[in-house]
Amino acid sequence: MYQYTEDDKRIVRERVHQFRDQVARRINGRLAEEHFRPLRLMNGLYLQRYAYMLRVAIPYGLLSSTQLRKLAYIARRYDRGYGHFTTRQNIQYNWPRLREVPDVLSDLADVEMHSIQTSGNCIRNISSDHFAGATADEIEDPRPWCEILRQWSTFHPEFAYLPRKFKIAVSGATTDRAAVPLHDIGLKLVRNDAGEVGFQVFVGGGMGRTPLIAPVIREFLPKEDVLTYCEAILRVYNLYGNRKNKFKARIKILVKSLGVEEMTRRVEGEWEKIRGTGLKLTQEEIDRVSGHFTPPAWDDSAATRDNAVQLAAENEAFGRWYRRNTHAHKVDGYRIVTISLKAADTPPGDATDEQMDLIADLADEFSFGRIRVTHEQNLVLAHVEGGRLFALWQQLDAAKLATPNVGTLTDMICCPGLDFCDLANAGSIGVAQAITEHFDDIDYLYDLGELKLKMSGCINACGHHHAGHIGILGINKAGEEYYQIMLGGSAADDASLGKWLGPAIEKSAVTGAIEKLLDTYVAERDEGERFLDTYRRIGPKPFKAAVYA
Repeated sequence: MYQYTEDDKRIVRERVHQFRDQVARRINGRLAEEHFRPLRLMNGLYLQRYAYMLRVAIPYGLLSSTQLRKLAYIARRYDRGYGHFTTRQNIQYNWPRLREVPDVLSDLADVEMHSIQTSGNCIRNISSDHFAGATADEIEDPRPWCEILRQWSTFHPEFAYLPRKFKIAVSGATTDRAAVPLHDIGLKLVRNDAGEVGFQVFVGGGMGRTPLIAPVIREFLPKEDVLTYCEAILRVYNLYGNRKNKFKARIKILVKSLGVEEMTRRVEGEWEKIRGTGLKLTQEEIDRVSGHFTPPAWDDSAATRDNAVQLAAENEAFGRWYRRNTHAHKVDGYRIVTISLKAADTPPGDATDEQMDLIADLADEFSFGRIRVTHEQNLVLAHVEGGRLFALWQQLDAAKLATPNVGTLTDMICCPGLDFCDLANAGSIGVAQAITEHFDDIDYLYDLGELKLKMSGCINACGHHHAGHIGILGINKAGEEYYQIMLGGSAADDASLGKWLGPAIEKSAVTGAIEKLLDTYVAERDEGERFLDTYRRIGPKPFKAAVYA
């Protein structure tokens, strides 16, 4: 895990000091809101419906147990006893008091955390595969590259005021768990015919008002050129991005308007000018950053003590959790554990201070003191011995953290919606809880198989509804909350954008509509088909007829 240098610590401390003065001037009236707004946004502080919201950066989703304990303390001391983990692998606090935000940032600085790059028209928190460094299908650990990009992008003077926010994702595995083609820049580590590892480069993806899947503009980029090539992309965007209309300002609109060939030509032309500069990475610098991400000290005898399969056969509850919430590890005798934050009575992605403290303790006891945040608003302990899974499960189960629903309908993505967000048109949390309460038969959920339900309270798509097998978008019609349903999206290797099924429906009808969709799927599916597979095979007509009959 990357450790701050003295320079890093000083920079973050100076940022806290500056913001403390800015907050004081705002409170005493010397700084008007119109002048304070860009300053607070550069520190991750939003003004939402009822209070301020602070978004804290968790670069590439990696936390130490010490950091998670600090997040729990902040939830307890400055908020209402919980935090909300987001689809960008960050955490949000919904109720901080303005006068105390500098204290929060100071506490974060104590554990090498901050809220930089969580808001504004800059390069946002860089995200990655939450199984990085643990999964068997990995070509190379992407986290050192995320850290290199983070250090390059933080405070980069040319990219502090981009036409719009900018998001980068890096994946190092053959299975895409980072939604690479749905980002402004997506970088996927690949191996070429010569056996060399480099990057496949995607540009111009995203969701929101105009969802697009990014095209590939370079099939293979040598690793040492990743910064110069990304800089070339950002330069082209900075020069030609639309600054007059924020709804047309994302790089995806530029790529769409220019066309892939012309965008590629401009990027390659800009790259030729700078590829030989000091931004070209040396092996020494790559090794320096990679040295922070060495594997843990595996126990070579772990495989001999791995009795998880036997215990899963003997204990039904543990067996369900084992099959749904653990994943194969690259080292024999270990498993990757996903901790579901989707209990029936909990808003998706929320964790209490007590739960965060417990998970930090469990990380120390079972997983080398490290935790990951997923895009699907869960947490991960990436290195757990198989022989200790049962003991871990018992403690998680006692804390309502062992819901065995990962990858099922109720493991849904959900933004805060109208309950908190000033931009939202409709609520999300209440609808999510109604769906979870209705579909409470775990055997039925397992029979349905893999099903990605994603819900947003507005067109900005923080809940990634375009990329759901079933997507739900809240809208406002004459002051009433209505919901549009879309089908056929995916953020995986088979990335696709969902299509609208029909007119928006009332809030009270959403759960019933989902039930009709699922009944249609069960009736129409072939053996082994996921919901997404069946939809792609038969098309929307049977589903539309069921919902709108």
